[in-house]
Amino acid sequence: QVQLVESGGGLVQAGGSLRLSCTASGSIRSMNSMGWYQQAPGKQRELVARITSGGTTTYADPVKGRFTISTNNAKNTVYLQMNSLKPEDTAVYYCKYVTTWSYYWGQGTQVTVSS
Repeated sequence: QVQLVESGGGLVQAGGSLRLSCTASGSIRSMNSMGWYQQAPGKQRELVARITSGGTTTYADPVKGRFTISTNNAKNTVYLQMNSLKPEDTAVYYCKYVTTWSYYWGQGTQVTVSS
């Protein structure tokens, strides 16, 4: 199985930045993509950014130009650099690891943006 450990969340002022990290361990050689999802109170969990094993990136429209997803394959880690944060970015952010056969979720990390 794959285990994902997230870090980097916290409280930040509007306009500030955070960088989330998600490190995978276990059977990780079959990775198809990794993504970051957000879940705000009372809302569905929604895709924020995704990166494929080939390096193709996808972003939700509200974060385009502000967030960047990247990987460090040597460390089996995916990052989400979040700049120009807005209060509406406040949510629990979950890392998702996707294989051909299954998917795995990180434990979530809280991001709170104050105004």
